Amino acid sequence: MTSRANLIDRLNGLLSAWPRLAALALGLLAATGFQPLGLWPLALIAMGLLAMLVAQAGKPRSAFVLGWLFGVAHFTLGNNWIAKSFTYQAEMPAVLGWAAVPLLALYLAIYPGLGALAARLIGRKGFGWAFVLVFAACWIVSEWLRSWVFTGYSWNPFGMVLLGPFDRPGLAAVAPVMGTYALSGLAALLGAALVLLARERNWWTGGALAALLLAGMYLPAATSSPGAGEGSLHVTIAQPAIPQEAISDSRFFEANYARLAQLSPRLDQGEAPRLVLWPEAGMADYLRDGYPQRYYDHTTALGSPEYARRRLGATVGDSSVLLTGGVDLEIGRDDAGVLRAVGARNAVTALNRQGQIIGSYAKAHLVPYGEYLPMRELLEPLGLSRLVAGSIDFWPGPGPRTLDLGQFGRVGVQVCYEIAFSGQVVDRGDRPDFVFNPSSEAWFGGFAAPQFLAQSRMRAIEEGLPVLRATNSGISAVIDARGVVREHLDKHDRARIDAIVPPAAPPTLFARAGNMLALGWALVFLLAGLVAMRRQGS
Repeated sequence: MTSRANLIDRLNGLLSAWPRLAALALGLLAATGFQPLGLWPLALIAMGLLAMLVAQAGKPRSAFVLGWLFGVAHFTLGNNWIAKSFTYQAEMPAVLGWAAVPLLALYLAIYPGLGALAARLIGRKGFGWAFVLVFAACWIVSEWLRSWVFTGYSWNPFGMVLLGPFDRPGLAAVAPVMGTYALSGLAALLGAALVLLARERNWWTGGALAALLLAGMYLPAATSSPGAGEGSLHVTIAQPAIPQEAISDSRFFEANYARLAQLSPRLDQGEAPRLVLWPEAGMADYLRDGYPQRYYDHTTALGSPEYARRRLGATVGDSSVLLTGGVDLEIGRDDAGVLRAVGARNAVTALNRQGQIIGSYAKAHLVPYGEYLPMRELLEPLGLSRLVAGSIDFWPGPGPRTLDLGQFGRVGVQVCYEIAFSGQVVDRGDRPDFVFNPSSEAWFGGFAAPQFLAQSRMRAIEEGLPVLRATNSGISAVIDARGVVREHLDKHDRARIDAIVPPAAPPTLFARAGNMLALGWALVFLLAGLVAMRRQGS
């Protein structure tokens, strides 16, 4: 007992002697809780130690600095996968990617800095239960702000560390009644509670809490599905594993199409209805009429969008509908009056056997510097460019919508990193049967694919909806409404998934209330902290 007490005292003394260096180290350790590392116990302890540092900060300004330094290291490690994308952009040196990641972190770190500042201003100085509750409340609000300010960047909210292995939801099973950002507050609360109990030498309670955490993370999911029945809609998900450099190279367009067609065997009339899912950028041909002919001439569909559509319909057969990613153009006149593309849409198009477009979706949450260049008039003369090939910017779509495909289901679509935006993936007035998340992740580093999959699982849990992922190079997956990965293809597999679409659960509390529910939990934690402060003062 004495040796453990001495260890806690020494650790506290070390952190207090070098608080800023400690904050940087804790930020790195907390990021190891995300995929693919998944060291969630280490992440919880690191967050708890940050709470202790902030509580002991001499001034509120010092608390902000500690939170900001934590965030700089935290987001640098968590977002390291962005750096590789610069290797696919000839107009900017690849080494710039390794500068872009920490530069992005310098901005994102403002939000944990603000959370720490608010906790120190509201909570009393000193690490106790009142401060722990206030810290959790402020962390929820800081992550919610990060999700929408300046269009938002909600990647890796801290609650993601509570997501379990593929076959079980872990403590993220409570997301339907909390939402992801409130789950982050709960994770911060649990981490801080473990540290506080250790500091108080309350080993029995701390051990019991640790045991409950382990049980919650690894207990298997319920054996029964949350929906009624098992569904009847068949789905084929194609993962072609096309090299990133070949996706937008016209010399490979026909070969790329052949790969996808091979993975999507034709179903003729009389067979069970089937949905065929192709990834983001799955189709290089322009599918819509009305563009100047020169835009069609570089494609493989004989220069005809009608031929391209009919070929796709014939590929999948009479009993199928195809959903494929591609690009739609916005046509306008330049200063000389010549018709040209003035914008583009990162689109998903639904086609039937006859090659008719029966639904479409345009990505709403675009990636700054990836799909469009903010402040282009200022930055382009400085030599900056987008990471996605092309000289025109993508335009955003109107937001979540449901495509009613009749017997082929009601589909919500979220393209690539849109799936990360908690509370913004489903049309709440027109709830779909499932969410389709096409993506192309080959141009990102190794941490990207497992983190994308984790984000998709969290959306499934909090919305109570299955999520179907079709990616170019993995990880494609069928995820049920509990966040359980029923089937998946590993990175770089060239293969397909043939499965039944899992059933949806009834609308969850989060599906009805959205992020107002998360903010409600922030208020609950805050009020509990204020009550505890008042009792301490009485």
